[in-house]
Amino acid sequence: MQSRLAARSGLVVVCYCAAWCDTCTQYRGDFEQLALRLPQHAFVWVDIEDSPELLGDEDVENFPTLAIQGTEGNRFFGTLLPYIGHLERLIEQLQGDAGHAVVEGPPLLRTLAG
Repeated sequence: MQSRLAARSGLVVVCYCAAWCDTCTQYRGDFEQLALRLPQHAFVWVDIEDSPELLGDEDVENFPTLAIQGTEGNRFFGTLLPYIGHLERLIEQLQGDAGHAVVEGPPLLRTLAG
């Protein structure tokens, strides 16, 4: 994860899921394909049971729960419907909007990895 975060200057797109979740299993392939189409951003898949520390004090109640992080903080944290087009549109909105509000959410992965 550290090398992936260091190699990208764009947003960090984090999907918090669980191995037992069928929705997550189906979503993961689309998430990985989107990562290939948007190589400027770092895409990170986090199994919340294997790495709960990457959530900090936040809870995940529904899957997939996503965080989109910029250098200034979390720009989005919440549940999306499991359609990759929704995530792709959200990334498009946030990547060009440096003034977007910072929201509460998990710790920044670049900070934890660095």
